[in-house]
Amino acid sequence: MLMLAVIDGKHPGCDEYYFGRREFSFTLENDVYLRYKSFKSASALEHAIKSCFPYKIDIGAVYSVDPDKRHAYSQTGTNVFTPVERELVFDIDITDYDDVRYCCSGADVCSKCWPLMTVAIKVIHTSLKEDFGFKHILWVFSGRRGVHCWVCDPKARRMTNEQRSAVAEYFRVYKGNENNARKVALMGYSLHPFLARSYVDFLKGFFEGELQANQSIFSTKDKYDKILEMISDEDIQSELREKWEKSAYRSSLSEEAISLVRWEQLKNTLQSKKHKAPTLRMCVEEIVFTFTYPRIDLEVSKQMNHLLKAPFCVHPKTGRVCVPIDPNNCDEFDPLAVPTLSQLIEEINSGGSKMGVDDDDDDTDTSLLGKSIKFFRSSFLGPLLKSCKEEIENSYKTKIGKSKDSFSWGRLVSPLPPANAALRLVVVVGVLQQSSNRSKPHKFKNTDTSLLGKSIKFFRSSFLGPLLKSCKKGFDASVGRVILICLMNCLQEEIENSYKTKIGKSKDSFSW
Repeated sequence: MLMLAVIDGKHPGCDEYYFGRREFSFTLENDVYLRYKSFKSASALEHAIKSCFPYKIDIGAVYSVDPDKRHAYSQTGTNVFTPVERELVFDIDITDYDDVRYCCSGADVCSKCWPLMTVAIKVIHTSLKEDFGFKHILWVFSGRRGVHCWVCDPKARRMTNEQRSAVAEYFRVYKGNENNARKVALMGYSLHPFLARSYVDFLKGFFEGELQANQSIFSTKDKYDKILEMISDEDIQSELREKWEKSAYRSSLSEEAISLVRWEQLKNTLQSKKHKAPTLRMCVEEIVFTFTYPRIDLEVSKQMNHLLKAPFCVHPKTGRVCVPIDPNNCDEFDPLAVPTLSQLIEEINSGGSKMGVDDDDDDTDTSLLGKSIKFFRSSFLGPLLKSCKEEIENSYKTKIGKSKDSFSWGRLVSPLPPANAALRLVVVVGVLQQSSNRSKPHKFKNTDTSLLGKSIKFFRSSFLGPLLKSCKKGFDASVGRVILICLMNCLQEEIENSYKTKIGKSKDSFSW
């Protein structure tokens, strides 16, 4: 379930409360909706699922505090309950393509219109990797009529809402609504590099090939009228409409062939007249983008607190499992062949193949979900787990390195004026003398008969030595800093330069 297994709670640099701050949502029978559920561990989540029997499970953000305890924190008067981390997600539904598909409508989907989802995966996945540099991307079948995308890279998870909005707007092409004939407006005389790559690599070939074959978008008057309305020049509209209405293609050619012929006529006409009308320069590309470009629900991507259905859960209406989709082989994915809950139950009851969730190297697993689980673990979860462990380890090493640097004795010693040094020495010695009177006396060889010899010996053997040992292990840095400054400056500048001269002792007696 994304990040459930990638957090190694035993590592000293790991946030052991991370999982407990993740929001889960349960949809129960009769559409009872339970938000802001949180659990201390995966086993606690499993127990809750078995107890509540949710029809659907959604995953939300990681918050600053446990979602279950948000009301307790709200009583403090400060807004401490806020999302701090969330995968960057995208939601694409086939229902948003109803104006350009003629085989199905609404939540229905078939092999003729599903390729619209396939080309959407190719366009978005390529951009996320090449334009943004993301590596850990999971595509999941929604269980009914669309696809979900989870971008799990650290920099994606920590994006602010403003940054998420910027990424979402990067993919925006549709400017109108269902009442606008022209839904796409490509500005300028050339395409943005991302749009140009998408057009050349995916959209143009799909439009002229698979889409024409499956939808025959020029075959009837109702269909081609929608396309003609996208052309801003009314003279061209009239010319093409008259030509197509008088043509006798229908009697001798298939619908697919008719569509291809009319598409070539439209392109040639626009090409020959675009120099007369600047608005026609991008008309062909706009038609292609209108029919084929991904129609993303941008609002889902912009907000951290938006929920998304958990991978491998069951869609409550179709019973199909939300299985991962391999973006490199998405042409092979068939939404109608995805296992259903009833099929899984039948497989278990019949004593069929094992589910294969524990053996990563088992290539013989023929269970209904075996292939999907293996792909999820080997192609997504494994690399993500490795990346997260490396991130935790590097962060921990950096923190330890900074901690060690903060105890560098050379950095801790800063020059102080002699007057300050003398004053600090008097204060430190006075405090130590008071402390020694209240504590158990320490035995030492009383060979130094100088005025401060006994105090200095006690200070070094009973206090400074243990303190330095403690500081080097990463404890009280601030106290160690003060003591070291007092010691090095006071003793070196004051005692060596004045007191040691008076009593005639060598400077080596004060060497550390």
